[in-house]
Amino acid sequence: MPTTINYEKLPEHIRGGVKRYIEDGIPPGSFLIAVICNKLIDSFLRADDTNLESMIDIVDFFYNEAPSECHGSEEKMQLWIKKVSKE
Repeated sequence: MPTTINYEKLPEHIRGGVKRYIEDGIPPGSFLIAVICNKLIDSFLRADDTNLESMIDIVDFFYNEAPSECHGSEEKMQLWIKKVSKE
């Protein structure tokens, strides 16, 4: 895992959930699960107004800041949760 992840790129109200997921393997809410699993339609359907306005920044965060093995599919998410929660 990268030693420095810039969570400031995310809307403030989802930073905690993303950080807990990446660092502790704690599953986030349904919107973030849809983003992490790369489910575009679900992501937009579950987003609040702030997340809709910030969708490019959120996707950019996962692409450029988050470990690549923690996002992209439901399988990757489940493996990440198992891996990180054991550490």
